[in-house]
Amino acid sequence: MRLTACLVLLLACADPASAQIRVATWNISYYGGGRISDIHTSIYGEFEGRSMRPDIVVTQEFFGTGAAVNDFLFALNTAPGSPGDWEAAPFMQSRVSSNAAFYRSSKLELLGWHVVSEGSVPGHPRDVNRFDFRPVGYEAPETVFAVYVSHMKAGSSSTDQHRRLDEAIQIRADVETLPEGWSFMLGGDFNIQSSTQTAYQHLVGPSVPADIRFHDPIKTPGRWNNNASYRFVHTQDPIGPGGMDDRYDQLLVSGSLIDHEGLSYIGNPDIPYSTTTWDDPNHSYRSWGNDGSTYKQNLRVEGNAMVGPVIAQALIDMAVGAGHLPVFLDLRVPAKIDADETIDFGRVALGSPAEIELTVAHAGNLAIWIAAGLDDLRYTFDAPAGIVAPSDPFELAPGAAAQHTIALDTSEPGEVDTTLLILSGDPDRPALPVRVLASIGPACIADMNGDGVVDADDFFLFLTLFAAGDSRADINADGVIDADDFFAFLAEFAAGC
Repeated sequence: MRLTACLVLLLACADPASAQIRVATWNISYYGGGRISDIHTSIYGEFEGRSMRPDIVVTQEFFGTGAAVNDFLFALNTAPGSPGDWEAAPFMQSRVSSNAAFYRSSKLELLGWHVVSEGSVPGHPRDVNRFDFRPVGYEAPETVFAVYVSHMKAGSSSTDQHRRLDEAIQIRADVETLPEGWSFMLGGDFNIQSSTQTAYQHLVGPSVPADIRFHDPIKTPGRWNNNASYRFVHTQDPIGPGGMDDRYDQLLVSGSLIDHEGLSYIGNPDIPYSTTTWDDPNHSYRSWGNDGSTYKQNLRVEGNAMVGPVIAQALIDMAVGAGHLPVFLDLRVPAKIDADETIDFGRVALGSPAEIELTVAHAGNLAIWIAAGLDDLRYTFDAPAGIVAPSDPFELAPGAAAQHTIALDTSEPGEVDTTLLILSGDPDRPALPVRVLASIGPACIADMNGDGVVDADDFFLFLTLFAAGDSRADINADGVIDADDFFAFLAEFAAGC
């Protein structure tokens, strides 16, 4: 059922109105500002209902000072169809080309930004950066994800590969410092021709401890360079001399983002990306603009099946004679739970059946995320002694609600004030407490002390409880102890049992 639902949601990913978290990485090719129209078209242009429309963009090859960042931010906020809620992360200028990050503030909070490792010679040539995000409306550590941004050393010599390994070592070392519960991903221009290269294996290899290992969400290892089998995931060059023949640009994710729980990749990480179509229904991951029809050629413009001619031309223009295509993937945000905070059985006769309906709802914010962007709510009940709750696990789609019958054990008299827990996948409220109240008394209301005889002892006990405002004196169970309860008791006392 989860896989079927996942595939349905994946189909929604092509819709520009989708509201999951779309994360994109883009080596934007010697960007010093300008190209506003091409940025508009590349990101917010639409073809057959498809549009890039990311929520986070991490970029490489920004040159100069913050002027280029301001231009790109201006382009994001002024594009036709843009929500106009884009902000730029603080720009950490490097000695050479720099990384930058942009995000939609209505959907994401930027919690921090860091230079993980400064570029140097003979080490890795450019800075590695990290940007920490959390979806709006969430608080738990499990909803935070760190996005690393990298532009590794180009070239295929042993020295080039060693410098890429140096960068991978720095990234993995920083992952080990992340707070418990955080997820992470890496986006950038890796300049890696094959998954067997040491730098790549240092990130994704089976020998890497599971809690700090990166994963290729489209499970597509191999020698990507000059290999037509990978033509649908190639990103470079859309207009360069080599044509489309390299998978340099990638997004890698932590294991916590491919477990289909909570904050997670929309797709099936156990299935390799298609080798016959760009429109793989098992994945939200895309090399934007590459329809796979131009292996070792310039990116197709006329007849481009993925983005059409207008967007394709804008992507080519952004590449300024060489360059790269952007890559994106979609994340689903965790479920949110809501339920009645208190259930009150009121006054219940000893030994009588007592049941009440408890409402549980999926409270994810549909105005921000819509159904495609929210995980289903899965939950179970943990009932204390004296309370009977359903034992089966339950699952609710976003926006749905369900009622569950909660029963009370009335075999013993006394006051009940206990807590029923709802255990769920909501990371902010994984154990939601529901207070359960009841007053279990004798079947005959007039027999206040439950000794089987209605006499003066019961009358004086009632007076004492009435004066103290004790809930047992609420004879009519209306939640208020007043004259109505006094006269109701007198009637019961006179009638006897």
